[in-house]
Amino acid sequence: MKKLIAGLLLLAGVLAGCSSTPTKEQDGAAVEDRSPSAEAPAKPATKPSDSGVTSKPLGTSSVSANPLKDPNNILSKRSIYFDYDSNIIKDEYKPVVTAHAKYLSQNRAAKVAVQGNTDERGSREYNLALGQRRADAVKQMMQLLGAGAAQIEPVSFGEEKPRAQGSSETAFSENRRADIVYQGE
Repeated sequence: MKKLIAGLLLLAGVLAGCSSTPTKEQDGAAVEDRSPSAEAPAKPATKPSDSGVTSKPLGTSSVSANPLKDPNNILSKRSIYFDYDSNIIKDEYKPVVTAHAKYLSQNRAAKVAVQGNTDERGSREYNLALGQRRADAVKQMMQLLGAGAAQIEPVSFGEEKPRAQGSSETAFSENRRADIVYQGE
């Protein structure tokens, strides 16, 4: 627990010290499935934010698509995967948690449930506890990044809601996760 808190405090300190000006390294760290190139057809200019979340296209009306459902937006990513028997958020999923925390801090009426899940290994009680630790880790990181505690409800499903069936490492790795579910979805 002390390692988790120390790691999250270190992360918060690093994030606080970061410049808001995007760099080449920050561009490569995004966890998005898009491949922008200089030769791609021109799209409307957009205004990037500090979290890598793109706001509505510039010069368009105030009515825009829901960023939570836009597959090109990092906010459409909702699952954070964990290593075996761990509740440490991997570096590759920190941008996802950061983007959702920023969204929540800018949209105080929004609420989420963070659903902690495990693979089938371990007792039911152990898996419920591990799922709760995973959900709590995501909530704690979001709070450190500006989301309100009342906006986030951590819950554990343990091994009860598997995403993948089977007893292979592939299935196990799909089930070791925390899912971010927005209220009303």
